[in-house]
Formats: sequence, structure tokens, C-alpha cells
Amino acid sequence: MKLSKEDRFRIIERASKQVGPSVFWSTVIIIASFLPVFLLTGQEGKLFGPLAWTKTFILIVDAVIAITLTPVLISFLLKGKFKEESANPINRALEKVYGPVLRWCLKWRKTTLGINILALVISIPMLFSLGTEFMPPLDERSILFMPVTLPDISNAEAKRILQVQDKIIKSVPEVESVLGKAGRASTATDNSPISMIETIIMLKPESAWREGVTKQDIIQELDAKLQIPGVVNGWTQPIINRINMLATGIRTDVGVKVYGQNLDSIAAVSEKVRTALNGVPGVKDLYVEPITGGKYLEIDINREALGRYGLTVDDVNMIVESALGGTPIGNTVEGRERFSINVRLAQEYRNSVERIRRIPIQTSSAGTVPLSSVATVRFTDGPPMINSENAQLRGAVLFNVRDRDLGSTVQEAIEKINMEVTGIPEGYYLEWSGQWENQVRANNTLKIIIPLVLVIILFILYFSFKSLKEALINLGTIPFALIGGVYIVYFYGVNLSVAVAVGFIALFGLAMETSMLMIVYLNEAMKELVATKGNSRDTITKQDIRDYVFKGAAKRLRPKIMTVSVSLFGLVPVLWATGVGSDIMLPIVLPLIGGVFTSSVHILLVTPVVFEMTKEYELKKHGKLEIYDVKH
Repeated sequence: MKLSKEDRFRIIERASKQVGPSVFWSTVIIIASFLPVFLLTGQEGKLFGPLAWTKTFILIVDAVIAITLTPVLISFLLKGKFKEESANPINRALEKVYGPVLRWCLKWRKTTLGINILALVISIPMLFSLGTEFMPPLDERSILFMPVTLPDISNAEAKRILQVQDKIIKSVPEVESVLGKAGRASTATDNSPISMIETIIMLKPESAWREGVTKQDIIQELDAKLQIPGVVNGWTQPIINRINMLATGIRTDVGVKVYGQNLDSIAAVSEKVRTALNGVPGVKDLYVEPITGGKYLEIDINREALGRYGLTVDDVNMIVESALGGTPIGNTVEGRERFSINVRLAQEYRNSVERIRRIPIQTSSAGTVPLSSVATVRFTDGPPMINSENAQLRGAVLFNVRDRDLGSTVQEAIEKINMEVTGIPEGYYLEWSGQWENQVRANNTLKIIIPLVLVIILFILYFSFKSLKEALINLGTIPFALIGGVYIVYFYGVNLSVAVAVGFIALFGLAMETSMLMIVYLNEAMKELVATKGNSRDTITKQDIRDYVFKGAAKRLRPKIMTVSVSLFGLVPVLWATGVGSDIMLPIVLPLIGGVFTSSVHILLVTPVVFEMTKEYELKKHGKLEIYDVKH
């Protein structure tokens, strides 16, 4: 068939007016569905914010191009002889499959609706049985080993333990290199005590690992080999550890902060919490942040003895400072660098209490006397480190979560603590922190925003179709889109997280896009029916409605399949993605793939059924069909 230039422009104009507004409004719906992502804060906001902004700007440009540039390009590119849609072999094959299935669904409407509702009902317990977590763990291709030993450990012993641990770690075949440090680095931002060791373990590429070995297997093997008395092992990853410490002050996945006014009471409550948490499935690397047990060298000056020797307190303090801490006596300049010169006693003269007691002090009347003559030198117990938050002293019980989802682990831990930890002094209280704190914050945000977004989508649909009934038919696609998302997430064994929530949010808009196209074509078929047979129950039969519903659904199958196919073809490759970051993308993509599939089935098979039932109801109640202007 060959068309004149005027006929071709007229057809392009009519087709653009028909689908252009729906494409524009579906794009607006996709943008609106991403509102919750913009309102996320903290780690999740920083991670998914760029995704939301990028998608929004692309869709804004897409909406403008769809209603302006695309018709112009079509007028230039669509020339020559035109063929019927049936001339396309792929389209013919799709119609041969889709036509009989759709006729069966229209014939057995209650069965069709029952099957879909049953699938929806089954997905509800599956959804609630899924584990929960804040964010899917990012595989950093490295391990951070953070053992904690006794707070009064000496420098020499900490060094010995560190060397032994590094040697054992390096013996594992999958380990490429290992570097550990004990105590704090040369910076004011690192407050690590000497009892805390940090060891970064770099792993070889997975191709060099033993067959069947996973990262969790490596951690379990290392943990079994590194069971050293007096040392509590902790396993995490370098990046997430720094994020946790900066964001919440907790260096593990989860921590229970204990607030109060007395360190001894905080230590007692923390021990009760640790005892309650011990044995909870999923709780690993459990230990109490040391609050007591630190050793201090105390030098108590005897003022009466000072008077007998003619000394002052300042004289003794200066001797102790010079002998133990060092006294600056000058500077040395080497090139552009300047160094302070300190003088103090050699190591062998200050490495024990007995030697410190023999530090000589020069007097004016009695010659040289030992430090023990004018002061009592002894070790005393004290806090190794004092932590405070919100103007209160703070202790913490720390643990990681492995072999179980974070949400159910913490929920069980909360219930056990509420039952077993009793007798907490007045003014003392517990607070859950770490990844759980972030998860609660994100969940509270999503619980408020997602229902609001659904209301916004409903309003957009209403203004698009000028009918609440049509808007609700479109909105009904969302729960059926969730079916596929829930099923695929469940069978992949992925926990619910902010990433999965973002995937479901993106699914809302994609489902609406195809649904709106279907409603446009079905309304077009109803207009054609009215134009052919009039708008009265005397001229229109139920069979007429079914025939034209079938025509509106089946004869425009190609654009609907194209819309779905583009989404699936763009998403499916992510399932086979590897490398750093792929474990974050997979939870986002899974709901989209499963949801697009089930929403397409719903739109292609169930939406025409529901549409036919509504039109039959209109004809029966009002004696005519309600025809909506889908051209705007």
C-alpha cells in the first residue's frame, strides 16, 4: 500500500495524538514513582541518589522527545510502500499464540481472575518469609580481621600475637597478602587501643581459589585456625567497617549501646546483654567493648618525705616526666625537615616497676635517693578508654551477623534481651546501632513515602483518563507486578533490603507504562464499536463488546510486546554480571525482571477481562458505554 504525503502526515498525526499523551503520562508516573529514592538519607541516599537523578533527567528528555521529535522523525523515515502488521512473521507468530489464549481467558473470566488472585495470595506469605537487611553486602574482594584482646596487654605481646596471626593467615592458599597493625596510627582521628588489631587480607582472584571454596568458607577456615586464648575474633570488610565507624560509632554489623553514668554499672549491664545474645543464631564475633581492666602506673607522692629531703612536688614530677616520658632539649634540622630531640632513661631502666622505683632523685641535703623514698609506685586498674555520647558514658556489645539475615537476627536478639536482661539501674538504657539503625531509618522513610507515591500515581492516572474507574484498572497492575518480583527474589534467596525496595519502586513505573498503552487501545476499540453500532444496549451485545475488546488487545500486540521486551533485554544481562558492585545491582534488577514478566501477563490477559466486565456492567446499568477521550 502506497500513501500520499498528505495521507501519511495525517496518519502520523492521528497516531501521535493517540499514544503520545499516554507515553507522556506514563513517563511522568515513572518519575513520580522514584520520589521515595530522592527522600532517602544516609548511606542509601548517597548510593541510590545518582541513579534516581540520572533516570529522572533521562525520562524528562524522553517525554519531550516522544511528543515532539519522534513524530517528525517518523515522517522522514516512514516512506515508500507500507505492509500490514500481519506481514511480519514474528508478529504473526505472536498473534497465533496470544489470540487463542486471550479468547480462553475472556471465555473463562472467573477462572482467569481466580488464578491471578491465587498467585497474589501465595506471594504474600512468601514476601513476609523473606529475610531483611539494610543493604546487600558488597564483596570488596578483601577481608578485614579485627581481633580484640585483653585491655592490659603489653606492646611486646600485642606484637607477638600480630606476627603469629599474620603467619597463620598467609598459610591459606587463597590469601594474596596480609598486613596488620596493633594500636593507633599516627593520626588524631584513630583512637584504637593497643588491644585492638586490624589486619587487611587481600585475596587472590577467584580463578586461583580451590574448587568449590567461597569467601565465607575462607573466613570460617581462618576463624578456626586463629582461635587464640584471650583473643576475640572479628571479621568484616575494610570499606564497610570505616563507614559503620564513621556513621554510627560501631565497628561491627550491629551493636547494642549501653548508656549510663557509672562505668562499673555499664560493664555489668553489658555483660548481661552479652550473655543474652550468646547462642542467638546468626550472631558471630560477639564481645563486650572493654570498659574496665586497663592498667595504669600510679605514682603517689609522699609530701612528708618531700619535706624531710627538701624537695617539692614539681621536682619529683619533672624527674618522672624526664625519665619516663622524655624531655625536649633541642631541635635538629635535616634538609627541610625539623625534628625534636628528647632525652629519657633507656628502656632497660624503666621497663619494670622495680626499676622505676629506683629512679634516682638528687636532693640538697641527703644526696641521691630513689623515687620510692618519696613516692609510692604501683599499678592500678582503670578504664582502658572512656566513650561518651549525648553527654552520657557509653559502653557497647558488638557482634556481626553471618549465615542469617540481619533483620530476623536482630528481632530475635531484641526479644531475648527484653526477656532475660532485667534489673537495669534507673537512668541506664540500651540502644541498637550499626546497620540495624540504618535499616530502621530507611524502612520508616519507605513506609511513609511509598503509599504517598501510589496516591500520586492514582491522581496522575485520573487526570490522564478523566476516569477513576480507568485509573483503578491501571493501578491494579501494581500488585500483580509485585507477584513476579516476590517470586524471583524468593527463589534467588535474596533478602529484602533498600536495594530490593528501589527495584520494586522502579517496577511501578514500568508496569504502568504498558498498562496505559493497553487501556488506550481498548478504549480506541470501544470508540470504534460505538461508531459502528451506536451506543445503546439495544444495538450492542455482550458478544460485540468481547469481539472489540479482543480486537483492541490482540491487534496492537506488537507495541506492547516491544515495550516489555526492551525492558527485559536491558535488564537480563545484569543477572550474569560479575565484579565489584554486581551484588548490589542484582537485588535491584531481580524485582524488575520478575515483575515486568508477571505484569505483562496480567496486562495482556487479565486487563482485557476486567475491562470487558466493566463495559458489560456499564451497558447493563446505564444502557450505554462510557467512552473516554484518550486523545486528550
